[in-house]
Amino acid sequence: MQPNLLTPLTIKSVTLPSRIGMSPMCTYSAQDGMATDWHLVHLVSRAQGGVGLVLVEATAVSPEGRISPGDIGLWDPRQTKALVPIARGIAGEGAVPGIQIAHAGRKAGCAKPWDGGKPLHLSGWPILGPSPIAFDPTYPTPSALTVAEIKQLVKSFGTSAAMAREAGFKLLEIHGAHGYLIHSFLSPLSNQRQDEYGGTLENRMRILTEIVAVCQSRWGMDLPLGVRLSMSDWAPGGLTLAETLQVTQVLREAGVDFVDCSSGGAVPHAQIPGNEPLYQLPFAKAVKQTVLGIKSMAVGMIRTPAEANQIIQEGSADVVLLGRALLRDPYWALRAAQELGDSRLVPKQYRRAF
Repeated sequence: MQPNLLTPLTIKSVTLPSRIGMSPMCTYSAQDGMATDWHLVHLVSRAQGGVGLVLVEATAVSPEGRISPGDIGLWDPRQTKALVPIARGIAGEGAVPGIQIAHAGRKAGCAKPWDGGKPLHLSGWPILGPSPIAFDPTYPTPSALTVAEIKQLVKSFGTSAAMAREAGFKLLEIHGAHGYLIHSFLSPLSNQRQDEYGGTLENRMRILTEIVAVCQSRWGMDLPLGVRLSMSDWAPGGLTLAETLQVTQVLREAGVDFVDCSSGGAVPHAQIPGNEPLYQLPFAKAVKQTVLGIKSMAVGMIRTPAEANQIIQEGSADVVLLGRALLRDPYWALRAAQELGDSRLVPKQYRRAF
């Protein structure tokens, strides 16, 4: 029998109570990299609202890896301690607590969106990338990482993975999309290196495979590990779906459990066709059809329970990750349960309303 949106999904030792996930979305509300009461209420409320997987926003592996000074981090034990009640609260409401670890690369050091979102050009905040190519003329030119610096940065992902496990998270996602550090290595538009980290696709994905390996050693092989990829740069000369499917196959062979299929972010002039509902679904579907044995997560303007349920029932993806829909409606999943005639997601305290 084909699963639907509310069918549980087991990945390794973890079972998601439904195929509904909360996509990792920055809220730019941390203090010195530490999560606050804002994050506790924001994230646990989605678990209470019936979401099966709650992914904590992009969490920087180093101070200079933050998109903004308001980003959460995991390089200091105090930050681990601040995340413990969040992971515990999500799990306490029946959802799986997940977290995304990241480095913003050449797009780091920007103001919060409500403060304009532009680069801050802060003194002492190094901007790093594979090559000295700025994201656009308003961004600082990044310093090209040396091989020794790359090796150190890879280790920092492993450290953050270990801290995430210590905090109580049960699913880990490595951010390899949206023009941030790992994606900037993958994309030939931002990576013009001539060493073992540039040129061929095998070389451009080397930093990602090294990060996966170190995370597996520190996170463990018993819990799910995945990668968010930009499946296409939507730009001439950029990363293509054919290439990212090759990357996905390598990740599968390396033991990665899922790919979160997003796109874009490498360059500001990307030509995204339409940017309409479900416009990114073909990427998740391509992974399902091409790379056997790896789970596929769909994202991108998925709005209604009917749309989300159809994605699962048609076998286009294994999990639907919602972003803005859950910002607008923290109880989207409970509404989906009501529409699909299944009350299992509804907390017993709320069932009289359904």
